[in-house]
Amino acid sequence: MRPGKRTKINELLSTAPVGEKVIVKGWVRTFRNNQFIALNDGSALENIQVVVNYEDLDPSILKRITTGSCVSITGEVVESQGKGQKIEITAKKVDILGDADAEKYPLQPKKHTLEFLRKIAHLRVRTNTFGAIYRVRHAMIFAVHKFFTEKGFYNIHTPIVTGSDAEGAGEMFRVTTLDPANPVKTDSGEVDYSKDFFGKETNLTVSGQLEVETACLALSDVYTFGPTFRAENSNTSRHLAEFWMIEPEMAFYDIHDTMDLAEEFLKYLANYALAHCKSDLEFLDKRATEEEKSKPQVERNELSLLERLQFVVTNSFEKISYTEAIDILRNSKPNKKKKFQYLINEWGADLQSEHERFLVEKHFKRPVILYNYPKNIKAFYMRQNDDDKTVAAMDVLFPGIGEIIGGSQREERYDVLKQRIEELDIPEKDLWWYLELRKFGSAPHSGFGLGFERLIQFITGMENIRDVIPFPRTPESAEF
Repeated sequence: MRPGKRTKINELLSTAPVGEKVIVKGWVRTFRNNQFIALNDGSALENIQVVVNYEDLDPSILKRITTGSCVSITGEVVESQGKGQKIEITAKKVDILGDADAEKYPLQPKKHTLEFLRKIAHLRVRTNTFGAIYRVRHAMIFAVHKFFTEKGFYNIHTPIVTGSDAEGAGEMFRVTTLDPANPVKTDSGEVDYSKDFFGKETNLTVSGQLEVETACLALSDVYTFGPTFRAENSNTSRHLAEFWMIEPEMAFYDIHDTMDLAEEFLKYLANYALAHCKSDLEFLDKRATEEEKSKPQVERNELSLLERLQFVVTNSFEKISYTEAIDILRNSKPNKKKKFQYLINEWGADLQSEHERFLVEKHFKRPVILYNYPKNIKAFYMRQNDDDKTVAAMDVLFPGIGEIIGGSQREERYDVLKQRIEELDIPEKDLWWYLELRKFGSAPHSGFGLGFERLIQFITGMENIRDVIPFPRTPESAEF
């Protein structure tokens, strides 16, 4: 190690260079008995203990060491005399890099509720829980790109500002430079978007899928990984207004090829997390287990966090049609005894999380992929099956969370797609280029979408989606 150069705490803990002089920098978690500093720099879940001696150090400096302050420690690595740690640092010099007001610092060494921490999102990453989540999130970002690169896919950046609504729900954030108090209007009194910056009405994207299909029909295997936005006025633990989506698109894949890729992808990610995030996952597993104890017995997860990850890795995914799933659910005990909040009475019902979890956790006891859904509850671009009732759509269902991936084979036939757009009264002028893809060398192709925050919820065991993204955007919440 080069003299004068900072050493990260994770490197120290892994190499344990007893006898070496080092410089460590980080934030004080606790300062006990005016002698023991628990220092963390974010590189690992664990702290390094620093032992200070008033006789050796400037008392005026030591008085400024408080929980939350940022310090630089020059000292020697020694074998620890305490339990739970192999090494510690004997401080020879302490420099204060950033003071913290001890009385006002909100992250005191005690348990804080997640609701409280959301109010101080600019500081919550300094807690063990959110430090672990952010490190896992980074590992999963890397794993996503690693998986697709190894499979020969190309990453495509799709636009954030768009003139089309891929989902057809209409819940989009408008992008405009027009004066909100006095916009230019047409003769009929409507806002004249032809005078807007882009010359038409535009919004923040809800999905990069439509645009990434253009690359799929030239490069074969592509994916986009970017921010998406939904102006859905929902305050549930499952919804965000801004989130990240992973959307691969594959030429010459049918729905069965796509289901196989989704299974391979999810197993890869779970395996990567288990292999590279061991200490963080063990900490989050203990945390999740404690949280489960506070729930009513009927609402508790049967598997621990680590068991759920192993559940995905070790089990082959059960693949069944929507029609088969409806039959199972209709005849299930929870449905017959009216335990489901949403009873299944007929084919065509839109499945809820309780139904999805029943199939995974109670009936099959393995991850499930449902396919061939009723076309009336799915998007316009999904390929219609020969029965004219269903489309080649698929959803992957996981324990504890329900749907984690949604995808389909895309409708590659021009006439069929055009008719479906007309049936749903979708403005063809916004999708002329998407239709035109079906006129010039169209090919069978498929894809799926994985909500990244939904994935991180599953990997970390966090129950509220607002706790797996640094700055959650929800109705009436854009503070940071």
